[in-house]
Amino acid sequence: MDTIIRLLTDRNFLIAALAAISAAAVVFTFGSQFIGRTGMKERIKRVALEREKMRAEEMARLRGSSDSGRQSMRSEGSKDYMKRVVDRFSLHKAFVDENTAGALARAGYRGQGHLTTYVFMRFVTPFILLVLAFAYLTLVMKDNPLYFNAAIAVGIGIIGSYLPVLMLKNTTTKRQTSIRRAWPDCLDLMLLCVESGMSVEHAFKRVAKEIGQQSVELAEELTLTTAELSFLEDRGRAYENLGKRTGIDGVRSVMTALIQADRYGTSVGQALRVMAEEGRELRMNEAEKKAAALPPKLTVPLILFFLPVLFIVIIAPAMIKVFATV
Repeated sequence: MDTIIRLLTDRNFLIAALAAISAAAVVFTFGSQFIGRTGMKERIKRVALEREKMRAEEMARLRGSSDSGRQSMRSEGSKDYMKRVVDRFSLHKAFVDENTAGALARAGYRGQGHLTTYVFMRFVTPFILLVLAFAYLTLVMKDNPLYFNAAIAVGIGIIGSYLPVLMLKNTTTKRQTSIRRAWPDCLDLMLLCVESGMSVEHAFKRVAKEIGQQSVELAEELTLTTAELSFLEDRGRAYENLGKRTGIDGVRSVMTALIQADRYGTSVGQALRVMAEEGRELRMNEAEKKAAALPPKLTVPLILFFLPVLFIVIIAPAMIKVFATV
């Protein structure tokens, strides 16, 4: 006990501990800049490819070509060996349904290349986890029977078959959270642009540039919507596609209002104003719910972390004096 007290009161030890904490804080601060990179160049590249694809499809439609949408442009996001494996074993029939493409689009993955990659990963991941788990159990748990390790490895492989699905849901949740946080501000900016005299296409384009600092995902979706408004024959289809790609009820309601305004000739600015006010009220209600739920959530951390430290700070000087006089 005396050794611990002397160590805690040693000046050199305290200086070294503070220096280590400062170094860790600096490394975390600068490292998070690289870990949390949004991949702006990759996103811009994907948006440009999607825009060029829509332009080619529209030109093919105007020319009366029957093979609209089949372009020589190679899809990004997949490799040749993945496509060969998927085609060889007919994995699309086993892992792809009518909702798979929509789920990938909500996560930000569009195109046949990302679909092929997703199907390939769902097929390969169980086998990889099975082999790794069996090798690890065989090397570490040598006393266990071989069939027991094999059974555990098979169970891990079966559980691992859902790993790509969980990762896709996690990516979708993060993407929707980013879009949901920036959507009220996006509506306010769009309302200002429309009421200043801009068309809807220019408003989407302008807001996409401005909102990119707050949410790259929302800027990407607005850019694609701008391209669809320019190339698609039906404007309502572009609005519906934005609602489907985001999968957020607030975005769908705004797109429905824009479709009705475009169909019946009502004021777009008035519709955006009403939806912007509702968005601000919803965001305020969510903030109030989080604030109301904060005290119960802080109870356990307060008991486990804050109170022991507070007791140590209060009692430690008296204990040091007592042990010093003994």
